[in-house]
Amino acid sequence: MAYHLKEAGIPFALAGSFAVYARGGEAVDHDIDFLIKEEDAERVLTTLVEAGFRGEVPPEGWLVKVWEEDRLIDLIFKPVQRPVTDETLADTEILSVNAVHMPVLSPTELMIHKVLTWSPHYCDFGRGLPMARSLREQIDWARVHRETAHSPFAYAFLVLLDRMGVIDLTDLSEGPIGGRKRAQLKEVVG
Repeated sequence: MAYHLKEAGIPFALAGSFAVYARGGEAVDHDIDFLIKEEDAERVLTTLVEAGFRGEVPPEGWLVKVWEEDRLIDLIFKPVQRPVTDETLADTEILSVNAVHMPVLSPTELMIHKVLTWSPHYCDFGRGLPMARSLREQIDWARVHRETAHSPFAYAFLVLLDRMGVIDLTDLSEGPIGGRKRAQLKEVVG
């Protein structure tokens, strides 16, 4: 699939759990996620259908899907309510993934996406902990904090990571977790 997008000159990036795996994280066993820009979605779908994939435009309005035999590939243009931009696609590194060189989303952006998926209807920190642990040295935690500061679930997750010794919140001196708020939080939770 990456080959076809490269040949067509369509920018993309590997994302989701396969990108985590490509960067040294835990093994994966479900669908494959790629990021594309929304203005490229129709062209991506046409290119891949012409190459033999089965395509679908689902009602969600933030992705298109293709199947290669029984493997589902999500082509996402608006993950976690944030549009994929040229800057998003530049926040990558070319890595070899199963002997295919392709752009893989940065660990920081992967963590931001993971944290922003949590809501009152779905909040499974158990899915984020292995990722945070395995990629922790590669992640810009201050950026994760800044870009997810509006989310109470991100706040709780960062506190959990601090308490588990995965990250040190004192390194995040700005925003709601740093400084005085952090001291107050330490008093409450011990």
